[in-house]
Amino acid sequence: MTQPRRATRSHAPAAKPKAAQTRNATAWGWGILAGLVVATSVAAQDATPLQVPAKSVPVPGDVSPQMAKVIGAPLRANWAIQPRTGEEWKPVAEAGAAALARQVPGMLARLKVTVERTTIDGVRAFILTPDDIPPENRDRLLVHVHGGCYVLNPGEAGLPEAIFMAGFGRFKVISVDYRMPPEATYPAAHDDAMTVWKAVTRTTDPRRTAIFGTSAGGALTLAIVLRAKQEGLPLPAAIAPGTPMSDTTKVGDSFVTNAMLDNVLVSPDGFCDAGAKVYANGHDLKDPMLSPVYGDLSGFPPTILTTGTRDLLLSNTVRVHRKLREAGVEAFLQVGEGQSHAHYIRDDTAPETKAVFMEIAGFFDRHLAR
Repeated sequence: MTQPRRATRSHAPAAKPKAAQTRNATAWGWGILAGLVVATSVAAQDATPLQVPAKSVPVPGDVSPQMAKVIGAPLRANWAIQPRTGEEWKPVAEAGAAALARQVPGMLARLKVTVERTTIDGVRAFILTPDDIPPENRDRLLVHVHGGCYVLNPGEAGLPEAIFMAGFGRFKVISVDYRMPPEATYPAAHDDAMTVWKAVTRTTDPRRTAIFGTSAGGALTLAIVLRAKQEGLPLPAAIAPGTPMSDTTKVGDSFVTNAMLDNVLVSPDGFCDAGAKVYANGHDLKDPMLSPVYGDLSGFPPTILTTGTRDLLLSNTVRVHRKLREAGVEAFLQVGEGQSHAHYIRDDTAPETKAVFMEIAGFFDRHLAR
């Protein structure tokens, strides 16, 4: 007679539900990934810097003659100057402004734009109006903040970019002639830009506005939005920070790779670094107001950024673009072949210049209410 089989107890652990297995596998995977990231970061810090042999860099053969002339120009003559005070910067700014201002009448005539001086709540500004404003732009208004490392391009010298935007895009533009050293230091430029922005929002629907600027003006464009968020103010419908000085602590690959290749800024330790430090006047350079890449970019309006392959601030621009995308913000990046810092605002007759501003104008047209 067959005896019944005695039941035995298994000492193996009970199988986990599939969901728990998945959670554990995911956690394990993220742990491995985090370890790899840390290891890669440490390895990058310990890696021997790559030694690049000296070489000649020709002007690209597929750019216009006008842009080829800009790209092929020698390094800026006074790129290594180090004025330490606003008073030392003043004669430098005045000499540069006088030369640049002489070019403004020709730009205005070619692009069919008129300009008038004004004061907005105590802040100096210019109003630029194209001769022909299309119906869709008649209720729209752009705010411009000029570049110049926070110490250069006072008065009409700060207008070329605003003229290009008004002429090519056929928008009405307010350009802020903000205070700079020696008249005032940080946060004067930021305060002036915010004063104008607040005034604009009182008279114009913010959904019909945009803010743009290049270099220090690009950083100010980002800072205006950061500060408007902090103060609970309306935001513009779109922004266009061009090659922004988004990190005045000089973090970024292109500060090394494009040094002595960018014929405008030339070196991370050159005149622009000196100007930013004079404006900061001892303030922490990593403050997001001076280095916006370290700010909270979530909730930013759609953004179009512009840079060039030889731009010393290429990394500053790319890092802002990546941070915006990580925050879920619509962001578009245009990069000019062979161009150094802000080459796209050098010659209004260059087709590359027109292409940049038509791209920005189209971006604004898609995002601004009519």
